[in-house]
Amino acid sequence: MVNVNSQQQTKLSKNISSQAYKILLIVRPSKLVDLIKLELSHEGYEIELAYDGMSGLLKCRTSKPQLVILDWSISSFSASDLCYRIASGESQTSVLAITSGERINDCVAALDSGADDCVCVPFAMSEFLARIRVKVRKYVVHKPRILMFEDLRLNSSTREVYRGDHYIYLTTTEFNLLEYLIAHPRQVLTRTQIIESVWGYDYMGDSNIIEVYVRYLRLKLEKHNDKRLIYTVRSVGYALRESSFNH
Repeated sequence: MVNVNSQQQTKLSKNISSQAYKILLIVRPSKLVDLIKLELSHEGYEIELAYDGMSGLLKCRTSKPQLVILDWSISSFSASDLCYRIASGESQTSVLAITSGERINDCVAALDSGADDCVCVPFAMSEFLARIRVKVRKYVVHKPRILMFEDLRLNSSTREVYRGDHYIYLTTTEFNLLEYLIAHPRQVLTRTQIIESVWGYDYMGDSNIIEVYVRYLRLKLEKHNDKRLIYTVRSVGYALRESSFNH
């Protein structure tokens, strides 16, 4: 059962147009889907619907939404394959997976397949909408710039990342996390700072999400036997430091 907060939902900032933010729901018909569509429409988002994986993938490629809300129990072909195809596409489409709370491994599978976030049913609608507002802010409030640290280069405008001559594909959340780290080189960033800056002040999910994404980043940044740049500061947080740093 979804808990709809009776209090008025926090409205988007005036300088953010929710109508310019397109959301595609790839879902199975249900009362929950009807409620989600109603709430999102009320918030002013542009909503599209697809009731199977194949039509959802086609709509994603033609309409290029900023966000896909993916029902992990969707039919046609596996949700994992569908998620991977969307996340690895040329557009900067974020994926928010909806999974069953009875199948915790589905959330792990969704994140491993490229989803940027995951919510388990049942969930509070207030939390669900808060997560989407974070994604809207990340999409609209964007400062084009190139950040460099050692042999790592990040372009905020094109959202491209290189380590030396090697291009590194990152999901939206992986990119946002790395961008925050590289914007504060050598600084020890606490878990609270990272959650608030990358996931948003109103994030109410599992705090272990940081460890998950740091692991993803390390695997990609160190793929070609490159030295470590993201270091764990025990009991505090993380820091981006020179590869010669002795930890």
